[in-house]
Amino acid sequence: MTSGTKKSRALDPERIYDLLLGARTADVCTLHFKDGRSMRGALVFNQFKGTGRLINIDEELSVDFAVDELRDLRF
Repeated sequence: MTSGTKKSRALDPERIYDLLLGARTADVCTLHFKDGRSMRGALVFNQFKGTGRLINIDEELSVDFAVDELRDLRF
């Protein structure tokens, strides 16, 4: 996949923000970062700061993120 393809598939920040608000009630979601990483886990999102944390208890991993670091979100 070329970087041009990734950019065309990226959602705009407002759409990602709306999805993050909806994903707060989901058991598990997958975040796709602009740098190519994909991570799956439970989501904690602070709508006022535009930041969050993804927590994967199986892998004992947590990642802090900002909305502008994301290109897609699935749940």
